[in-house]
Amino acid sequence: MHLRSLKKTKKDVSLHDPIGTDKEGNEISLLDILGTEANEVEDQVQLKLEKTKIYKHIHVLDKREKEVIIGRFGLDNEEERTQREIAKELGISRSYVSRIEKRALMKLLHEFYRQGQRVT
Repeated sequence: MHLRSLKKTKKDVSLHDPIGTDKEGNEISLLDILGTEANEVEDQVQLKLEKTKIYKHIHVLDKREKEVIIGRFGLDNEEERTQREIAKELGISRSYVSRIEKRALMKLLHEFYRQGQRVT
């Protein structure tokens, strides 16, 4: 049983795993050579994972809800936009965009729980 669990994680790589040493003999991790702040890399990975979860369940939203969520959170390689910008684009009020966004997020949340996924 233990060998099966090791087989599953054998391909996993941590950003904190040592990959070598520097001239002074200090361990170097993958995170050290990426050239960015530690939190920035972790935040980017977390964001990618969260977007993947949203894409997996976006089918539960209607067309307008999808438009709002994609615009608000910068999905489909778009820039994140404000509620005001989305409202202007769709020809509706900012408060209506807010209501659509809230309804869409609740649908996604219910779908995550229905599928038994943990929401972070």
